[in-house]
Amino acid sequence: MQRGSTTVLLGKVVATHGIRGQLRAVLYSGEFSSVAGLDSVILKGTNGGMDTFAVAAISRHGKKVLITLKDFDTINQVQNLVGRELYVRREQLPELPEGEFYWCDLIGLRVETEQGETLGILADIIATGSNDVYVVKSGKREYLIPALEDVVREINLDGGVMKVSPMEGLFDL
Repeated sequence: MQRGSTTVLLGKVVATHGIRGQLRAVLYSGEFSSVAGLDSVILKGTNGGMDTFAVAAISRHGKKVLITLKDFDTINQVQNLVGRELYVRREQLPELPEGEFYWCDLIGLRVETEQGETLGILADIIATGSNDVYVVKSGKREYLIPALEDVVREINLDGGVMKVSPMEGLFDL
């Protein structure tokens, strides 16, 4: 999703769980805190339609989350929801501290050096455990930029620009 969107893609429903109508979902960001307090979720149907469901409970289940929808209490009621993408209304997401951003706000930013040379567009983000890696694409060229303060010097969401100061040897300019 692009900046300013009213819905944000969080993950995907990958399976049912048990026989009492729970759904197992994978979160793309891996952050349980982004879904812990949700009162509703939006599931994108195969026809592209967005269906909103009230949430009864959400819990952590290993690297996945279990979602219990209100008024759904059997596996037969939720089986057709498997495979759908999981969205949330943007206003349900918690506020982030200064200097932190949701991935959906960063994807699509123009990435340039501090000297003003355009490297490309931030196309993807890879979570590595220690720090994220930004995948910047320009035509057939791809740059992998570590999300470190020494490298990422400025993020201007309003201007749609991320300024970087690449470490020596990170890539050819």
